[in-house]
Amino acid sequence: MTSTELPVIAAVDGSTHSYDALDWAAREAAGRGLPLMIVHVRLLTRRTGQEAQQREAEELLAQSVRRVNETVPGLSPTTLAPLDFPSAALVALSRDASLVVVGSRGLGGFRSLMLGSNSLATASMAKCPVVVIHSGQPDGEPGEGAQEIFRDVVAGVAADESSEAVLEFAFETAASRPGARLRIVHGWTMFSSMLSGGPVFDRDAAAGAAERSLAELTAGRREKYPQVEVMKEPVNGSASRTLVTASATAALTVIGRRKGGEALGLGLSPVAQTTLTHALGPVAVVPC
Repeated sequence: MTSTELPVIAAVDGSTHSYDALDWAAREAAGRGLPLMIVHVRLLTRRTGQEAQQREAEELLAQSVRRVNETVPGLSPTTLAPLDFPSAALVALSRDASLVVVGSRGLGGFRSLMLGSNSLATASMAKCPVVVIHSGQPDGEPGEGAQEIFRDVVAGVAADESSEAVLEFAFETAASRPGARLRIVHGWTMFSSMLSGGPVFDRDAAAGAAERSLAELTAGRREKYPQVEVMKEPVNGSASRTLVTASATAALTVIGRRKGGEALGLGLSPVAQTTLTHALGPVAVVPC
């Protein structure tokens, strides 16, 4: 199986958040021409027998397949019900996936938490991009009285080679959405300008350097994806506020994380963590 045929994985546990993730994953798989795999992880617990867990898993997966067949006919998803800890199973499966899609919270989580521990762990350690779906974001075909459909893709980048994977994923995502614009947000400060060898005391010169860095980052991809309208947005200060605000009207907000994080949240920068936790729409976390 080539990288272009690796499935989109949707994790379900019966919660509203996971069904929102399933709906999003089904549309994304169809839009990208990729197979869909629906995964329900059976928990390692002594409170419920494995046979009972297996029956519950089969019922949940069958219901999920019916839901996909109704919303995206012809997709023919496959299913899997591994016995493991949720994040561990999803991280292992991510090695052979194009994308893993999870809800922001699952069953049994604290309602006060904006982001569940399994979602955070999966986004922090998966080998492929992970999309976390925050419920309440309209996406898909509008019904009668539906809210506006948001098409723009927003990407938060650092002005260096660490953003290559983020930009590639963001351009590819925007290209798969007819009429989508790509907004590229880069936060800069005088301190970051100094660290990168740029202007130290001249704010206007530092702003100009940030704009040139963004232009250099996107130059080759503008030729590869000529259909994508690009808006470059250098922001003086932390980019997290801009990204969180933009996520409310974005089809997807894309951020990066450092590879190799083994502890919870280790690979997420402060900007990525804030964006992922407080976003108002779907967020993709891309290993870079």
